[in-house]
Order: sequence, then C-alpha cells, then structure tokens
Amino acid sequence: MRNFEEVGREIERRGKTEQLKKLAESRDGVQVGKMVDPEKLEKAARDGDGAAMRGILNSVLSTDEGKRLAENLMKLMGD
Repeated sequence: MRNFEEVGREIERRGKTEQLKKLAESRDGVQVGKMVDPEKLEKAARDGDGAAMRGILNSVLSTDEGKRLAENLMKLMGD
C-alpha cells in the first residue's frame, strides 16, 4: 500500500489533485469505472497480484474510453 500513498503524495505535491478528480468524474472516467469490478480490483491490489492487475488494465485499455482516459491521464501527469 505504501506505493499508492507515495503516488498520492506526489500527485498532491504537483497540484494535480483537482484535475485528477475532474478526469475521474469525466464521461470516460465514469464509463471506465463501470467496466471495472471494484472487488476484483481491490483484491488484486491488496494481494499484489500483478497478473490480475494487468488483466484489468488490458481490458480497460482495449476500449475507446479507456484509451482516451489513459491518454488524458498521461497528458495531465506530463505537465
């Protein structure tokens, strides 16, 4: 869990928190949220199951919404 905390602090330090929230609440963010089973995602993260996390990520990135969301996230974090 420490890595997630570090990522959160870095996002906050860079002043990206509000922009990230807006991205999550965007149409693509909401659609992607509906695609992911939160229990499976939580279990994979908690267990450190990289294969399961990659499977979830691959299924999201195989959609147009997931691709757009990932592109917008990369732009946001690249600023």
